[in-house]
Amino acid sequence: MPETRQLDRRGLAHLLVVYLAWGSTYLGIRLAVDPDGGFPPFTMAMLRVFAAAAILFSWAKWRGERIRLRGREWLMLGGSGLLLWVGGNGLVTWAELRASSGLAALLVAAMPLWGESITMVIDRKVPSRLLVGSILLGFAGVATLSWPVLRAGNRSDIAAIVGLLLAPLFWAMGSIWFQRNKPDLSVRVVSGWQQLLGGVGLAAMALVRGEPWPQPDAAGWAAWGYLVIVGSVFAFTSYVITLQRLPYRVVMTYAYVNPVIAVFLGWLILHESVTPWTMAGAVLVVAGVVGVFRNRG
Repeated sequence: MPETRQLDRRGLAHLLVVYLAWGSTYLGIRLAVDPDGGFPPFTMAMLRVFAAAAILFSWAKWRGERIRLRGREWLMLGGSGLLLWVGGNGLVTWAELRASSGLAALLVAAMPLWGESITMVIDRKVPSRLLVGSILLGFAGVATLSWPVLRAGNRSDIAAIVGLLLAPLFWAMGSIWFQRNKPDLSVRVVSGWQQLLGGVGLAAMALVRGEPWPQPDAAGWAAWGYLVIVGSVFAFTSYVITLQRLPYRVVMTYAYVNPVIAVFLGWLILHESVTPWTMAGAVLVVAGVVGVFRNRG
């Protein structure tokens, strides 16, 4: 029987939520950290996940679900939460002070390449030629996207690119850790704790950077509210469900849907430029991710 017929329907429905919602959150982040009326990056991310965690815990309590953690659940949810929200989302949020939302989405789209590389090492599997070629193709796309910024030599822009290269690595690490150590908790509680504990790390980063207390305008608050409700409460919870119900390679296919939505919205609303370098890099990254997904070796 083909693999696609064996996939959990509820998992696929939640994957569709991740496809659509997370593609738009790159635009939301860019608006929320706009220097002219937005939040400091780590402060914004901290307030976002704290608000989302409060909503999720209230929802879980109303449903009578266990909220208190036991034993190793603290380590797993705390560790994966820090990797996902500080190393992953936090770096993306910080980088979007300088990088366009479309470029951020395209570089983060390399996450399945990192994920597949990590799983090969953990599982000690010999990769197929298709897999190796797909990973190399995808990273060639990452290099193509990064080259114009690296060539320009602006230190702040280069730092943003480095952040966007590291963010998907951390996100892949957190995702794999969680998927291989699923706790006996509801998705609302898991999502809430990962965001709450990740938020503690984001608060520490905000303190270390000396970020001022935010004074956002109406547009900044609107973008923040969108990220809380759509990005964190609904989409991240859907992401947790997909990790529980679908194979990792299937879940990671969102990485070649989100950039298309993000680039289009950035071009349409923020008038972000789409250069030949952008198009060439995007094609290579997406081709590499598709190859990883199709690999059965």
